[in-house]
Amino acid sequence: MIAFSGERVLLFSSLLRPKSGPIPDTQAAPDGYWCLPTENLVAELESDVINGLSPRQAGARLKRFGRNALGTLNRGNALGLFLNQFKSPLVLILIVASIISMVAADWMDAGVILAIVFGSTVLGFAQEYIAGNAIEKLRSKITIHSKILRDGQLHTLPSSRVVQGDIVQLSAGSLIPADGVVLESKDFFVNQAVLTGETFPVEKRPGAVPADAALAERNNCVFMGTSVSSGTARVLIVQTGKATVFGQIAAKLALRPQMTEFERGIQRFGYLLTRIMLVMVVAVLAINIFMAKPPIDSLLFALALAVGLAPELLPAIVSITLSHGAKRMARHGVIVRRLNSIENLGSMDVLCTDKTGTLTAGVVELNGAVDPAGQACTEVLRLAGINAKFQSGLVNPLDEALLDAIRKTGIDLSSLHKVDEIPYDFVRKCLSVVAADASGARTLITKGALDKILALCVSAGDDAAPLDAAMLAGIEARLEKWSSQGYRVLGVASRAIEFRSEPYTRADEQGLNFAGFLLFLDPPKADVHQTLADLVQRGVQVKIITGDNRKVARHVAEAVRLPVAQILTGRELNDMGDEALMHVAGRTTVFAEVDPNQKERIILALQKTGHVVGYMGDGINDALALHAADVGISVDTAVDVAKDAADFVLLHKDLDILRLGIDEGRRTFANTLKYILTTISANFGNMFSMAVASVFLPFLPLLASQILLNNFLSDIPATAIAGDRVDQEWVSVPRRWDTVFIRNYMVWFGLLSSVFDILTFGVLLWVFQAAPEEFRTGWFIESLLTELVIALVVRTRRPFYRSRPGNLLLISTVIIVIIALILPYLPFSPIFGFVPLPTPLLLSMIGLTLAYVFVVEAAKRKFYSYAGIDNK
Repeated sequence: MIAFSGERVLLFSSLLRPKSGPIPDTQAAPDGYWCLPTENLVAELESDVINGLSPRQAGARLKRFGRNALGTLNRGNALGLFLNQFKSPLVLILIVASIISMVAADWMDAGVILAIVFGSTVLGFAQEYIAGNAIEKLRSKITIHSKILRDGQLHTLPSSRVVQGDIVQLSAGSLIPADGVVLESKDFFVNQAVLTGETFPVEKRPGAVPADAALAERNNCVFMGTSVSSGTARVLIVQTGKATVFGQIAAKLALRPQMTEFERGIQRFGYLLTRIMLVMVVAVLAINIFMAKPPIDSLLFALALAVGLAPELLPAIVSITLSHGAKRMARHGVIVRRLNSIENLGSMDVLCTDKTGTLTAGVVELNGAVDPAGQACTEVLRLAGINAKFQSGLVNPLDEALLDAIRKTGIDLSSLHKVDEIPYDFVRKCLSVVAADASGARTLITKGALDKILALCVSAGDDAAPLDAAMLAGIEARLEKWSSQGYRVLGVASRAIEFRSEPYTRADEQGLNFAGFLLFLDPPKADVHQTLADLVQRGVQVKIITGDNRKVARHVAEAVRLPVAQILTGRELNDMGDEALMHVAGRTTVFAEVDPNQKERIILALQKTGHVVGYMGDGINDALALHAADVGISVDTAVDVAKDAADFVLLHKDLDILRLGIDEGRRTFANTLKYILTTISANFGNMFSMAVASVFLPFLPLLASQILLNNFLSDIPATAIAGDRVDQEWVSVPRRWDTVFIRNYMVWFGLLSSVFDILTFGVLLWVFQAAPEEFRTGWFIESLLTELVIALVVRTRRPFYRSRPGNLLLISTVIIVIIALILPYLPFSPIFGFVPLPTPLLLSMIGLTLAYVFVVEAAKRKFYSYAGIDNK
């Protein structure tokens, strides 16, 4: 348990668990809780600031109020998900069509349409429900934890188990799990920009504020969704889950996250189809009515054309491909937190990363503790060990290496005890502890970035010699030498400090004596250069963004064979405007000595130049960059605020795992795009042909029920595209959504499909003199067969016979082809208006389909050549 000074604990020793009645069944914080005296608030919530809640109390409240969670983004119960299928505009169009048929007393058509509606919605529901369950299981592997006081002991538990009345311990890097009131604090700063828009962290401290204080003015409160920048605090939880401020805002926004580039592309594609559908429906309806065809049949036909054009299973296909991708990525150790970011991972062309654990082995060793003259010094190690032992912030590899060195050298720190601590923050870049020995003498020991430590010192060495220009020059020379060898160098300083009961503050960090240097080494990974080469081969630039100095950063970059085109430091960034940074960021490989805000600036500058940017980090200082990046990547051992900001969490901090994840992201993108290209090319061609045919034929070329049945049957194998095999060229370079490419593809292959439809019309009318029922049956078979086989052709840029499709796609296609061929001969076929076909007519439809396959294959080569895309 993290200790607070005795004086502050005694401040609340009188606040025992009260004997009042049970708290109400509905979770509601006391009105104006931020202005209530702490004693009253604790009593009203039946809590205890010394011991916290008992496990029994906490369990009862968890059962009564539910988990401390906002709910999932797109999941509801099974019934809700099923009913959600009926919100689709296409389904609503079909329902309107069935109602029109009922009004016209055409009960057979109405029944057929409703049956198809039900079949389509069940198919979409089943796929989304299965995919959703799979994703929930994967997300459960990544849990945000909180330190909760229960029965006097501090327990690390999932944040979802925080309840009203809990006492929670917060420190730098903590994600605040719920709304609460500060009981105790020490240099406690919170980043609450997500709620208030404040640029800088704000200090929180105990004490009531006025009842009319605005949210940003409640400096005694913390809120769910915000994070701790620095310092420590204990807070009393007053609201959890959907009752929090963040929960209420999220509910109003329907928990909609920011759209990804892929989602925006899907949206633009939807607008394009909508415009085409509107024009086609109005034109076809007007022409058919002008030609004196039955108005009801003409309206149903026009509506069926609109439905037939749209890839109505696209939402389900996207869900399936994303869930398939997420499950495959999980097998490689990549957990997907935000499903729609998978496509962004495939589109990523710049990866910014820190170096520790990704480019380096992540096993930090202390290679030296030396005095200002550069000589090994046990006292430097002892002072640094005291600082590492008593600091209560984040556990970090540097402190672990220090404590390991203390154990190995046998230095005894048992006679010392901690008095106070001045926590780390990213402005000071140092941390101080006050320790007392057996005699009661107190010493302030500060450890941190060398330049920050030196700025606090007035003397150096055992003899406390003045820290003059000559000594500083010698220190700078040693730093340059060690940095160029890859060492990370920290400084240690101390001074005797007077006894007092009040807490020590940052103002006490002055007049220090510089004790010496700490030299840490984290060697580069042996095989990381090959992983970097693989990423470059896949079109991903790798850039290092680090807080270390430029010499260390250059050493690591050169050791892993990363070309160092240019190094930009934080100081240089400060002197550079956003426009200038945009021009420089793209050609810079290494960014050194940067702070959290500068990391975010770098990400935004790269995005403005058209890059899809990924950022990989695991510290508090990475949260802003992770949030700003198109692809935020963290690790399972990261601080909570970093994991919460990330789209992906790696179970192992390894670039090679990320490379596998990128490949899966590109496969997911590829299979989604395959479905779109397959359906729009076939659907646009068939619907265009029907629209033209309806003008020149004295009868409708297909009945509305036949159009919808065609669409439904062709969708069944299309769902298998989600698990299709993907050619290597799909994953070789980043892929981005291109609406112009999709539009051109639709027109090119759609018109080609229409050419074969017109040939089919000619064969049916002039060779076989087919009656209307035979015409519709023959064209239904030909249009369905061409739509099925074109999927096998356009799913690959290679010749179709050199790219093996997935087993499920192949099997489902064969089954639907058989159904299409035997459908006119089945007893119930008259329900759909089908009649048996003469064998020569059926064989001619098959022959036209085979000819279509080879023509499309040739046209595909020509199209990719025209589009400037290599077709292997």
